[in-house]
Amino acid sequence: MVSIDLTGKTALITGASQGIGAQIARTFHEAGATVVLNHPGIGSTGADADKIAAELIAIRPDSARVIAADVSQPDQVAAMMEEVGTCWGGLDFLINNAAIIRDRTISKMSPEEWNAVLDVNLSGVFHCCQHALGVMRDGGAIVSFGSIAAIQGFFGQANYAAAKAGVQAMMRVLSRETARRGIRVNAVAPGVIETSMAETIPAEVRAEMMKNIPLGRFGAPAEVAHVVLFLCSPLASYVTGQTLEINGGWRG
Repeated sequence: MVSIDLTGKTALITGASQGIGAQIARTFHEAGATVVLNHPGIGSTGADADKIAAELIAIRPDSARVIAADVSQPDQVAAMMEEVGTCWGGLDFLINNAAIIRDRTISKMSPEEWNAVLDVNLSGVFHCCQHALGVMRDGGAIVSFGSIAAIQGFFGQANYAAAKAGVQAMMRVLSRETARRGIRVNAVAPGVIETSMAETIPAEVRAEMMKNIPLGRFGAPAEVAHVVLFLCSPLASYVTGQTLEINGGWRG
């Protein structure tokens, strides 16, 4: 029987208060890891992350912690990584999941909308990787979120697509820079996943998208979480510098 056991390992998931990030936290916890749930401290994100952490701690004491940090702010990221190092002596897995959208056509997109998405979705990944390397143990793994948007070029998502394409390129570079330490670095590029963000897609647009998916359905957060878990596990010990698409076969 092949199994994944992350007992004794520590994983930090950014944007872990809901959706895919929350599912990744639950999945890594189920595999035995201690999980750090990051949230930006906006709206209900703190309360949502606290609720998930309480759920996990009830299963296994002292196995989850919540840290507020806006990943677009390097000082906050540095403080978060310092706290992780102080509490657990280091970090084994970094999952860069935090992201926002500000969709608008290029002709109408404001500089603020462009910059907001690039600051979180691209620069935020850079800040987290840079500061995590100071506390990450050799032999660890980093998985960052790209997107099908980087490939398909969806209407009105120039900022989001550019950021996600940048993440995928950044991971290829970082995989070379960290190889000497045995730290593997990959990206995942999900298609449309059934989250609160996907619920905002108009029904007619969803129907058109579905025509491009051979499996005939959108993905579930658990299906993405399982791929991220695989990439951080010993089962993926020879996988680095890759972008793994999770999109049901979408080739539209």
